[in-house]
Formats: sequence, structure tokens, C-alpha cells
Amino acid sequence: MDQLLDLADERLINECIFCGARADTRDHVPSKILLDAPYPENLPVVGACKTCNQGFSKDEQYLVCLLESALAGSTDPEEISRPSVARAMKRAPALKARIDAAKSTSNGRTIFHPEHERVKNVMLKLARGHAAFELSQPCQDEPIHYWCGALESLTQDAREGFDAVHIQQLLGEIGSRNMQRMFTAELTLEEESGEHKHVQVIVNDWVDVQVGRYRYLAIDDINGVIIRVVLSEYLACEVAWNPYA
Repeated sequence: MDQLLDLADERLINECIFCGARADTRDHVPSKILLDAPYPENLPVVGACKTCNQGFSKDEQYLVCLLESALAGSTDPEEISRPSVARAMKRAPALKARIDAAKSTSNGRTIFHPEHERVKNVMLKLARGHAAFELSQPCQDEPIHYWCGALESLTQDAREGFDAVHIQQLLGEIGSRNMQRMFTAELTLEEESGEHKHVQVIVNDWVDVQVGRYRYLAIDDINGVIIRVVLSEYLACEVAWNPYA
């Protein structure tokens, strides 16, 4: 990832971005457990208190093991494609058994039923981290919108809308990393008369932390703060806050 300095007002983010307590540790967003070694350079790092920093680890391990089991259609470590996750499944037989117990078969297809609160706990952590790091927006309140599910569950139109770049209408926090990542592009629009009109737009694109493993889009615009995350090109999430309400 490109190393960008945060040039926004430093008073906006000077505490644990998860709970607001004193930030006495640093936390990677995304956590390395969600990525493969060798890890990308310049991973986003945010301030966190020790309690929050340590409080997500079990749920993160659960989510990674659940996700890889769903992709493999099995909890057998020998069938898990990521070696680090396969080793984790071998070291944690209780976790493997828990995920196994949430497995069912329908029309010949293996289905895993997630523990939604544990998944949500991790996804909100990721969203809050990206909001703080990219947008300089503290989003510690409950979001106004939360969705998490498989990309394949979306209709084609919904999938295209989710994956699309964002055309920025208003600029967010001046100097934020997100603002520095934006670029201008020229679009050609065809009017009803058949004439073509050229317009310049500001594009806010996805950030690939690790291709095929983790990407996110951070938006701060007229509709508020919106964070989209995709894990392993399978599990997707969208979280929104309205800090301007």
C-alpha cells in the first residue's frame, strides 16, 4: 500500500478508535490474521486501548476459520487452502467442532451458519478502523446501516453497484488519506438530443490491501460515512454512519 501521511486535523483522532479510551497500543486494520504472508508494506495502523486491541482476537480467529471452511466446503484442515488457517484449525479442535456443529447440507451443498454477533464484532472493528485511518472520522457510535453476506448472494445489479467506484459529490475531511487517494476522470455522457457532454468527476476507488484477500472502499460524502469491505472475494460487508445528522 502507498504510505500516505494524515494531514487532517490531528484532534479528530487522538484516542482508541473503538471505544474512545486512551490509546496506549497500535492495531493493524486489517489484522494480519486476515492476510497471507509476506504481508503488504505500510498496513494501516490505528490507535487502540489494550482492552480493545486484545478483545477481538478470538472473534477474528473464528471468522477466518469459518470463512476458509465455507470456501473449502469442509472443516478438514487438509482441505483448507490457507496454511496458517489449516494450522489454526489443528491447534483449536474446540473451534473446529463449533464450526462443524453449525454446518448443514441442502441440495447437495454444504452450508455454514455463522454466529452473526461474532462476525459483526469483527466487521465493525474493520469499518471503524478504515473510517479513522482513511477518513479521519471517529465512528464509535452504532451504525445506521449494517449488512454482511456473501458476494454471490447479491443480484447482478446489486453486485455491480457494490463493486463500483464512488463518484464523490462533496469533499470530506481536508487532508485525510482518502482525500489524497482521489483522482479526477472525464466522463462522456450522451444527452437525449444525442449530443455528447464531457464532465469531470472526482473518483474514490477501492484500496487493495492484498489482491484476492482483502480490499475496502472508504466514503465520506453527502450521505455520510460508508465503509465497504471484501474478504477473500467472498464475504462482503457495508457499514454506514451519519456523523452530520
